[in-house]
Amino acid sequence: MSHKFDVMVVGAGAAGLIAAGRAAELGAKVLLLEKMERAGRKLLITGKGRCNLTNDAPQSEFLKHIHPNSRFLRHAFTRFFSHDLIRLLNENGCATTVERGARVFPTSNKAADVVAALMQWVLRNQVEIRYRHKVEGIVLSEGGIEGLRIHSPAGSEVLRADNIILCTGGKSYPATGSDGDGYRFAKTIGHTIETPRQALVPLETAGDTAQRMQGLSLRNVKAVVWVDGRKAREEFGEMSFTEFGVSGPIILTLSRLVVDELRNNKRVELAVDLKPALDETKLDNRLVRDLQEYGKLQMDGIFRKWLPAPMIPVFLEKTGIRGGKAGHQVTAAERRRILLLLKDLRFNLTGCRPFKEAIITAGGVVTTEIQATTMESKLVRNLYFAGELIDLDADTGGYNLQIAFSTGWLAAEACMKSR
Repeated sequence: MSHKFDVMVVGAGAAGLIAAGRAAELGAKVLLLEKMERAGRKLLITGKGRCNLTNDAPQSEFLKHIHPNSRFLRHAFTRFFSHDLIRLLNENGCATTVERGARVFPTSNKAADVVAALMQWVLRNQVEIRYRHKVEGIVLSEGGIEGLRIHSPAGSEVLRADNIILCTGGKSYPATGSDGDGYRFAKTIGHTIETPRQALVPLETAGDTAQRMQGLSLRNVKAVVWVDGRKAREEFGEMSFTEFGVSGPIILTLSRLVVDELRNNKRVELAVDLKPALDETKLDNRLVRDLQEYGKLQMDGIFRKWLPAPMIPVFLEKTGIRGGKAGHQVTAAERRRILLLLKDLRFNLTGCRPFKEAIITAGGVVTTEIQATTMESKLVRNLYFAGELIDLDADTGGYNLQIAFSTGWLAAEACMKSR
């Protein structure tokens, strides 16, 4: 066995960097293990390379965006929250800016600046980092932590530590190193794992309607999820059509519900309201007015006043109206079909994209087996969990990264208090 560390942190992502830095700041001898060749791989691609690192919403509002047990995070958020993260980054050379929806980004719009700031802080606190060190298992002794079995370019060995913080991430974007290792470690020592599944993920649709509109993005629309004929949830904002179905911010937010309901073999539909600012009466009045004013034009031309061009062939087909038909020839029944389609464009949802396209992972180590005030395992002494490995996930908007930062910080502080 090698020389013993006070704290070993597994995974140099958001949770791992914060945990290692904070433990070292409090005086611990810290080893940070990362199986990839550098730190922060997933952070670098977050927010399409811009890194929406947190959200400036008050804690009460923040918690509404977290599933399935937001109360579990209340203590973690009292120890380290968005303003603490912003201050830490600012002090280490990364200025931040609050944008629409209270989303916080680095002012430079470069995720690399967030990683650089965290690395500067971590190294200044004398954390030892070993890259290309893959953890193969946890070594226990009398119900507590003894160390970790690791494999590196130099071979296999057991590293000893008084405390271990697992920050291995979920299964999303496995190319960045988060391939579900942590679930296996936790399960091996007796922890219950809520089935990992994709969240914040694009959705697949039946038929070719979405595919025919591939590349089209819509703003200010309302998307409603229907489950077995009942309205389940709705979101307002931006969405897009793809070669496989639908994506975009509001679709990603709705995806968690959709994935779970499809897993339960429910019938799930997406209804898109293209004119949410107008109720049916006002929209019908507009249609009547336009059909009268432009009655001599053909319908494929009049539709351009209501819809983006890529949607027109779809609407003509679904309403059964000929593109060459004059506006003044449209019947009341045909106008009604246009109205209903504008307010309720339906798609049958059949599945979601794979983990490599999912922003985060839902599921993980169940929170009932973790101390909310310390992030310590209730089953194994001196073993802590942080970040996406825990059965917590959130909507888009910076909430997920804050969960990682807060749980990592709390785990590190708890390690030091246990000494």
